[in-house]
Amino acid sequence: MIEPHWLREAREYLGRRELPGAPTAPFIARWLQQLGAWWKDDETPWCGTAVAAWMKSCGIEPATAWYRAKGWLDWGTAIAAPAVGAVVVFERTGGGHVGLVVGKDLSGRLLVLGGNQGNAVSIAPFDMARVVGYRWPADQMALLQPGPLPVTLAAGPASSNEA
Repeated sequence: MIEPHWLREAREYLGRRELPGAPTAPFIARWLQQLGAWWKDDETPWCGTAVAAWMKSCGIEPATAWYRAKGWLDWGTAIAAPAVGAVVVFERTGGGHVGLVVGKDLSGRLLVLGGNQGNAVSIAPFDMARVVGYRWPADQMALLQPGPLPVTLAAGPASSNEA
């Protein structure tokens, strides 16, 4: 399976973390500047910022309200099922969360590459019950590969730290 270019771009950031306290991680500060954000810190939830930065770096226009996780529900084309590289939007207490689908684990949880997952760019398992929508870049439909997701071993509890 060939991964979409925005997912390959996102993988380049795996393991990068926000900085505790006042300093802002340079990669997040750069994303905020490139996207024209009116805030400059990584204390504001930045999952939507990460997805927007990855899309923009690949020449894909991000969601109008890219800074809001649920703003991604109004972007691109809705798809009925998860696909590798799809933007997935989740419900969470206090708002939402957004990331990119990379597969599923042996328990059937969705594996998502996203920013602000435990204050880092990581791949984390998510309960499918939290999903509120899947989206695909409208001008990239030829890259959509429907079908079963790759299954990967994932350890640990489902994500609950995305703020």
